[in-house]
Amino acid sequence: MKFRKLKNSELDRISAEEYKSSIKTPLIVILDNIRSLNNIGSVFRTADAFLIEKIYLCGITAQPPHKDIHKTALGATDSVEWEYVENIAELLQSLKDRNVVILSIEQSEGSIPLNDFKVKNETTYAVIFGNEVKGVSQEVVSKSDAVIEIPQCGTKHSLNISVSTGVVIWDLFCKLKSL
Repeated sequence: MKFRKLKNSELDRISAEEYKSSIKTPLIVILDNIRSLNNIGSVFRTADAFLIEKIYLCGITAQPPHKDIHKTALGATDSVEWEYVENIAELLQSLKDRNVVILSIEQSEGSIPLNDFKVKNETTYAVIFGNEVKGVSQEVVSKSDAVIEIPQCGTKHSLNISVSTGVVIWDLFCKLKSL
């Protein structure tokens, strides 16, 4: 079989306006105290790829517009809905009041391996990714409905946040689409 790489013009992607009116994946991403502007931009780009409902930026997490976010987001800050909320505890309570299931992505006692996590029909999930060094704070973990852990077999203790976000969003996207 012969393969030919496709040009961007052949990919048949939707416009930012079409994205905004599309039916979204019932998945919200929360970035709490993320330091790296490139990581933030990468998360926007991943969220765009899988029609994520919204991104919340909390704590010290920088906000668009910023050239270093734009460098990796490649315009996804124009398509993906986002909001800055300084106090994550208030955000989590607001989401719980709307029956959104809160999932911290962290290593903890009682965590569920990502591959074992089961999604439910007609449920919206919010996944929380924490600081590159300290992870998701204990306060936030304690307010979560569940903690999801990405199984790892190597010597390192964690993945880069943009990689973790990609792994988790892809897994949950596939599970939610199969319902």
